[in-house]
Amino acid sequence: MTPLELLYYFGASLKKYQALQKRKRLPCRVISIGNLTLGGTGKTPAVISLAREAQKRGWKACILTRGYRGKAPGPCFVSNGETLLLNEHQAGDEALLIAGKLQGVPVVKGKDRYRSGMFALSSLPANRSPDLFILDDGFQHWMLSRDKDVLLVDGTNPFGNRRLFPLGPLREPVKEAGRADIIVITKVETGKGIGKGEEREEKKQNMQERLTEELQRLNPRAPVFHAGHRTTGFLSARGEMYPLEWGVGKEFFGFCGIGSPRSFEKSLIASGLRLNGLKAFRDHYRYSQADIDGIIREAEKKSAEWIVTTEKDIMRLRSFALPENLVSLIIEFTVDDRFYDAVLSF
Repeated sequence: MTPLELLYYFGASLKKYQALQKRKRLPCRVISIGNLTLGGTGKTPAVISLAREAQKRGWKACILTRGYRGKAPGPCFVSNGETLLLNEHQAGDEALLIAGKLQGVPVVKGKDRYRSGMFALSSLPANRSPDLFILDDGFQHWMLSRDKDVLLVDGTNPFGNRRLFPLGPLREPVKEAGRADIIVITKVETGKGIGKGEEREEKKQNMQERLTEELQRLNPRAPVFHAGHRTTGFLSARGEMYPLEWGVGKEFFGFCGIGSPRSFEKSLIASGLRLNGLKAFRDHYRYSQADIDGIIREAEKKSAEWIVTTEKDIMRLRSFALPENLVSLIIEFTVDDRFYDAVLSF
């Protein structure tokens, strides 16, 4: 490690040690979903998908999230499972997206996830009291005990340059994959639409096989699953749904403020869209009306009929005057049912 990485690692290790001294356990099952890197692994679709599957299997699930960049002090409900109670400014884009996608699953925002869990247990009526908590972005949340740690690894760019922050994307050394109970390599499929050359497909397959082997060496006890992030359609700024086939052949200009802009670009191209340009902002970027106006002008210069962004980005745009030709790309987490069997069996 370089001196900068050592400084970061020392600080993170000290924080971990102090948090572990205060670790608490909630009186029901807790599953954590997280990663080793700073964003880009597809946690939000995975959390949504796991919560839906838990519902189907009879669990009364509740999401505990930090609500990154949300200004409301926690613990508080983003959604009580029936109604959205906060806006994006209060909740944060990821928390609001999760809450908006899930019916019957409360979402609680708060930095201290133990307090958030106890708040949910004391605030919800007995017939909706959770028996399962899903800890969003919890691999490094040491203060709360969990029954299972699910680690997501981006199959297209697993660990970046393998450097710790601030010289790379790693929150922890790669060897920490060894403490996961279940590992999921994400983004194995980019969607349907355009086929790729056999040579490129073979290269991609070899990379995924090498990654699987490395993760199995690091953690022989954890099963490794492969998951895709499948594009399923579009949602317009007016709330209209379009099937995926609607976008084929149309000319688009894209923009996003997420951890992995390249992944979004690949999803657009794989979905059959003609992409005339893509503007990337930093992760969780706070847009202004001037930004929106600039995007509209840039799209016009590129002769794009439509402007496309992510579902997460659209959460941060609700208070602005939006063009009628703006749509968001809908992406779903897809994985073998054996993953859910492994996660939801206790």
